Amino acid sequence: MQLVEISPGAHLIGGEWISAGKAMGTSINPARPTEPVGEHPVGDASTAADGVSAACDAQKPWRALGYKRRAEILEQAAVLFEERADELAMIGTLEEGKTLAEMRGEAMLSAETCRYQAAIIKMPTERVYPSAKPGETIRTLRAPLGVVGVVTPWNFPILIPVWKIAPALAAGNSVVWKTASNTPLVSVAVARVFHDAGLPPGVLNLILGPGSMGGAMVADPRVDGVTFTGSVPVGFGIRDTVSARNGRVQLELGGHNPAIVFDDADLDVAVPLIVAGAMGSTGQKCTATRRIIAVGSVYNELVDRLSHAVSALSVGDGLDPDVAIGPIVAPRARAEVAEALAKAVAQGAEVVAAASIPDTSECFFAPTLLTGSPQLDIWTEEVFGPISTVVRVDTDDEAFAMANNTDFGLSASVFTTDLWRVDRAVNTLEAGIIKINASTTGSELQVPFGGEKQSSGHAPRERGDTAHDFHTRTRSVYINPGTPNPYG
Repeated sequence: MQLVEISPGAHLIGGEWISAGKAMGTSINPARPTEPVGEHPVGDASTAADGVSAACDAQKPWRALGYKRRAEILEQAAVLFEERADELAMIGTLEEGKTLAEMRGEAMLSAETCRYQAAIIKMPTERVYPSAKPGETIRTLRAPLGVVGVVTPWNFPILIPVWKIAPALAAGNSVVWKTASNTPLVSVAVARVFHDAGLPPGVLNLILGPGSMGGAMVADPRVDGVTFTGSVPVGFGIRDTVSARNGRVQLELGGHNPAIVFDDADLDVAVPLIVAGAMGSTGQKCTATRRIIAVGSVYNELVDRLSHAVSALSVGDGLDPDVAIGPIVAPRARAEVAEALAKAVAQGAEVVAAASIPDTSECFFAPTLLTGSPQLDIWTEEVFGPISTVVRVDTDDEAFAMANNTDFGLSASVFTTDLWRVDRAVNTLEAGIIKINASTTGSELQVPFGGEKQSSGHAPRERGDTAHDFHTRTRSVYINPGTPNPYG
């Protein structure tokens, strides 16, 4: 296979595509690991420092440009995301593995995100307050945070960066983006969209390299805030580093999401949504359905239906339009999932269904349905792959308690036609996202996104208009006429 040519395939710093680096990296296709996708430079701490310097120089002129021009650039980026959706999808599938349809969906949602954030900055942002002093006006205004560090994962290599970068730019911030090491080439293609849309030099800087380079960017005191999506340990390390200098931190971390299926649920609705939530994107979503809680008599039929649906899933190369589930992103990641499955079986879990997989790549993993008990490690520990476990309980009280018995609180689903159960779910479940008769996965761009407990930090939510609460500072302004009161 020919290497994908990303022109330019390099860091973006100060408006220039910089290929310099101490080494070159090769991106690998998880569906065919022996076939490289393309090459890219690997930066270091000095690359990160250069990106921050460029962002510092660009931030105030970018803010001074005004909301109208910022909105126009985001709107043009939306046009380019749509025009380049097929190209972005192809590169993303080659690097990350998920299907072309899923990757193309990321590109199209990125276009919508840019348009939405462009519209948000045209809306009123100020409030006016009464003053005890005659003639005085008190109002608030939103000022940009400054330089924002963006650290993104590989599992949504197009959409997650855009839902962080677009509101940061809209609010008048400059950005230094450290992308995941697994997906550098599609990240270059995303950065190129913003660059070609007309961003001034240095407003968006992309740096490619290992986690240590991202650590150098995070530790740079010139970075005013960091927004991060990834693992809990890395997120907590970023939190500690940035908080120590009183910077602002936004964290989106893990999830171990439950779906409760009550005995009155419509299984024609529930089963396909649970399977999609558990196995879609090869289970590599923080919102994936990891735990399925069957209440009472629904258990046997639910397990039977889920088993048939999981067994029928087509697994293979994401470039194949007939494939529903692609490979796991890398051999090491697959090994971790396989180890978790073996441990679960050793602890007493039963494999009740597994899809067939091709033998053409060491990264393919069979979507697997388990039954077992809450004592399984896999019931309490997040596994980033296509495995989900069904456990039976007898009462509603047990179901809600079991759903909440986790360190995470990102998403939760309930399948029922009983409005009292719906009301209890909304008021009882400890999750930032609660779905009724819907998958734990999926969210709309205008709605706040985030979780509770160890799933998220305490900063304002991502997405929607709440994203601007993180990317701006609120200032209170008192304006006095400065002349004698003519009415006094």
